[in-house]
Amino acid sequence: MDQIELLKARKAALRAAGGKIREKIFELCDEDSFVELSAFSFSGKRVYGEEPEGEGVVTGFATVGGYPFYLIAQNFESDFGGLSKGNCDKIGKTLDAAEKNMTPVVWLLRSQGVKLGEGVDVLEGVAGLLAKAARLKSEVPQYAVIAGETYGAAAAIAAMADVVFFLKEGALAVSSPLVLSAKAGKNLKKEEVGGYAALRHAGLPAVEVKDLEEVSAYLRELTELFGEPIRDAELNTTLPALNEKTDAAAVYSLIEDPIELGANSSPEVKTVLGRIGGIAVAAAVFDGVKLDPGNLAKIRRFADLAGSCGLPFVTFVDCAGVEESLAVNDSCILKEIAEYLTALDAVEAKVAVVTGSAAGLGYSLFAAKSAGFDYTYALATSKIALFESGKGAEILCPAGEDAAERLARYEAEFADPVNAAQGGYLDNVIEPRLIKQYLIASLQMLAR
Repeated sequence: MDQIELLKARKAALRAAGGKIREKIFELCDEDSFVELSAFSFSGKRVYGEEPEGEGVVTGFATVGGYPFYLIAQNFESDFGGLSKGNCDKIGKTLDAAEKNMTPVVWLLRSQGVKLGEGVDVLEGVAGLLAKAARLKSEVPQYAVIAGETYGAAAAIAAMADVVFFLKEGALAVSSPLVLSAKAGKNLKKEEVGGYAALRHAGLPAVEVKDLEEVSAYLRELTELFGEPIRDAELNTTLPALNEKTDAAAVYSLIEDPIELGANSSPEVKTVLGRIGGIAVAAAVFDGVKLDPGNLAKIRRFADLAGSCGLPFVTFVDCAGVEESLAVNDSCILKEIAEYLTALDAVEAKVAVVTGSAAGLGYSLFAAKSAGFDYTYALATSKIALFESGKGAEILCPAGEDAAERLARYEAEFADPVNAAQGGYLDNVIEPRLIKQYLIASLQMLAR
């Protein structure tokens, strides 16, 4: 067999060993755009008495919606997508290229963990891989697609991603769901252990999708959001309906082309990528929140994403401070506060709008000038005070009045946002209908 025919035979063997994963790559990417890299780089599978065509990872680059990405795809047809030292090294080369060329990375994950038989070698490979992914995190976006069962070390890779897309069949777990289910004395399906809906406390920036075509659409939208921070838009927009009702749903509607991350966890805080007046933002929308470790960690991770992607961080504050409970007191809440402030400090542009109540740390963390917010506004209908209204009325208002009178007195005398404005802590107190005008003007100034 001459060398050209031999090459054709070898390529055919590669395609046969990874046909399904290549189909998924082609489904995700623009037609005929995928270029495979390190195609004949293998992990020493001969240790297992097998031919090298069964390598467990496919790497390369392609375009999605016309934008370039590096791709890393675990081949489940080979040893259930198991990681080896060799394919960790192969993936590492792709991450090095992504860093050098400042190009985003897409991980197509479906793996049951590491390959047996390599011992500490594969553990070193995994450690090196995770370290590279961590270093890349602040340089270029990383996107993980949970395309099936993704366990062990592969699950740790997903945690490095800026956005995690869950297909219906996706399941993410630190160990086999069978083991986790059995130890819990239950008989659960893998999706009930590690599916999108099941991971309510994992804190991942997760998005549920129906197929890879939807992932492609999201990748295109996110790339445009990060790469085109300002678009032309209508500037003098007034929204009269907001004068009648300014709840979380109404505030959410201010955000154009919203992409909500982590909707499966702490739904009382929505973390949303989108645009306001054509300007790309990372917005946190509060809905009568009391802080606990879960929702504060979600906000902290989102602020970290805003900082690493260079997006303005906008808070719509309706937060009555920290939840008063023994469980929250004996939790990592204080550590989360410290880490949130560190993440916030790394964000260059910050705008706050108090839309409901901002009491105690609800004000200090998410609206205060001293925390680093460039512009802080309050709606005329909002409340800013040391305590939430009910507690404040109980402490500071005359005991002789009935509860309704005390509450009214507290909100008028202590919680009126004009008090904060008089202290120089607010840039303005505004009508709700004008909120978008103020936001756009502020964001335009910060973008210059």
